[in-house]
Amino acid sequence: MKRILLAFLALTACSPSITNSSLKTDLQNTKPTWLSTKPQTDSYFVGIGHSNKDGANNYVQEAKKSALEDLVSEIKVNVSSTSVLTQIDENKEFRDKYEQMIQTTAADEIEEFELADSWEDEKNYWVYYRLSKQRYREIKEQQKRDAVTLALDFFTKAKQSERSNSPIQALGFYYQGFRAVEKYLAEPISLTFEGKEIILTNEIYASMQELLDKFQLTATPSQLTLNRRVTQSSQSVVVKAIDKATKKAVNDLPLKAAFDKGSGNVFPTYKTDGSGEAKILLTKIGSRDLEQTVGVSVDLLAFAGANPSEVFSYVSSKMNAPKTSILLQVQRPLVYLTSVEKNFGVPRTNQQVTNRIKNFLTSQGFEFTDQKEKAELAVDITSDSEKGSASGSIFISYVTSVVRVSTMKDNKEIYATTLDRVKGYSLDYDRASQEAYNKSLELLDKEKMPELLNAILQ
Repeated sequence: MKRILLAFLALTACSPSITNSSLKTDLQNTKPTWLSTKPQTDSYFVGIGHSNKDGANNYVQEAKKSALEDLVSEIKVNVSSTSVLTQIDENKEFRDKYEQMIQTTAADEIEEFELADSWEDEKNYWVYYRLSKQRYREIKEQQKRDAVTLALDFFTKAKQSERSNSPIQALGFYYQGFRAVEKYLAEPISLTFEGKEIILTNEIYASMQELLDKFQLTATPSQLTLNRRVTQSSQSVVVKAIDKATKKAVNDLPLKAAFDKGSGNVFPTYKTDGSGEAKILLTKIGSRDLEQTVGVSVDLLAFAGANPSEVFSYVSSKMNAPKTSILLQVQRPLVYLTSVEKNFGVPRTNQQVTNRIKNFLTSQGFEFTDQKEKAELAVDITSDSEKGSASGSIFISYVTSVVRVSTMKDNKEIYATTLDRVKGYSLDYDRASQEAYNKSLELLDKEKMPELLNAILQ
């Protein structure tokens, strides 16, 4: 009995230590204050991140990413009143976007942040990162010094290229200089260049604009009369680039072309040849407008290679690039139409297929003529229905339609299609035939007429 009592006392003596250990674990897992109130400090940028533990994600990495994004959001971009950004962004439409781009870049490049704390429960994981403001400034100042050194080197080469009459090479160097310091457009980078105090970013922008102002583009002819079917037009347009002062041709100048009014297919990019010329390739007129315009201008993004930065894309759009326009007087192609539509071999009074095709081509800028000799295109349409089976009160009819398009000049067929035995159901053969014609119109709208237009305009 004494042994049992001693054993019981021993267990009782051990019980408090077990309870205290459990309490200590609970206390250790108490939520830290930084979860409820984000720390504010003059010494650190702070980021708090969170992720759910759903069993399918890397919650530690997700929380870290969230924390770094939060940390970077504290890094602000102050736009100086003397910066190039202020000069070109008059309505302040770009500043917020620029700040976001810089923050995104900072998130990718941020260094020497540290884990200050973390906390978790069964379903959540939180992490607290911080970055020394002093160390961040030191790193950024070193990066800025390196960027300015690189930009100044390119700027110097650009000036040398200008003086040696190599303007295209100069523009390339100016762009590389701009690219080196585009993260610092919001602040003035003052330095001495050839004995003169300059703000580097402003000077690069101004120098590019001054160089562009020296170019002139002219289109020959500046006005062009062409058929809606471009392949029938024999004329071409040549754009020439010259130096305004010397009248000398500017070769290797990148150009871009696009419709300013109307629509169609025009080859988008060019480079002037040794004579300063580029032949503009127009392959399709997509709009039915009788008057359309194609603009050709210097392609500034070409200096940035295949992947121009978002910043340079915006800045270049604010530059006044040399441009010329080509006025297109578009002639409507004349079409001669023949058609026969029948119900069970008997001519129909309602020419549904014919009217649908005619209305479509008219809406796309074509005109119809009764004078065959004046037409450029011949469209021939034949349709007929046939009786199918009947089962009880349900009758089936089929409609077959054939559409052919050929050129009048050489009688060459350029398009042909058949809507073969389109089925219609109804209470008698006539109404089934009408239903089959209605379904044929749906097929024309969805599939055939876009094909027809594309074939004609090739």
